[in-house]
Amino acid sequence: MNRAIRFIIRKITRRIRQLRYPFLTTNITINRPFRIDGKNGIYIGGDSSFQSGLWMYSHVTDSSTGKISIGSNCSFGYNNHITSAGEVTIGDDVLTANNVYISDNIHGYEDILVPIMRQPIIFKNSVVIGSGAWIGENVSIIGARIGVNSVIGANSVVTKDVPDYCVAVGAPAKVIRRFDLSTGLWKRV
Repeated sequence: MNRAIRFIIRKITRRIRQLRYPFLTTNITINRPFRIDGKNGIYIGGDSSFQSGLWMYSHVTDSSTGKISIGSNCSFGYNNHITSAGEVTIGDDVLTANNVYISDNIHGYEDILVPIMRQPIIFKNSVVIGSGAWIGENVSIIGARIGVNSVIGANSVVTKDVPDYCVAVGAPAKVIRRFDLSTGLWKRV
């Protein structure tokens, strides 16, 4: 196949992708397979990449649409799941490992006579992941904020806010190190 035909095919493919996924900006890589539900509530900044297994879900009801906003230059590992009933905001230059779950909601479970899957989705709190954060393997973040340049260790469950320049680990996650701006050193907490 000559260069002109490959060029035309690339242009047509990009145009089809823009029509199908209007939230995508320039230089976005999403490896197959992936699933995106509620695309009208999703925005992804330029130069971000997603490994295969991505599922993004912006929950839509009669009264609201969940919003997912992802900054530029982000890199997401395999099998990441990002879901929003309210608002999930991920800053620039965020790195996630594999099997990361980010959500601002949970399933209701209060009515014991109704199966949980038939109970309403309950908004917990907005999720904000600060620019430059690193989210480790198998981490779950539910209704919490992660500070700028903070690290969340592998297998952690984050349900409470983590400040800027911290390392948090565990289930539930607790801050174990904090960067001291006055001394320029990492200190144990």
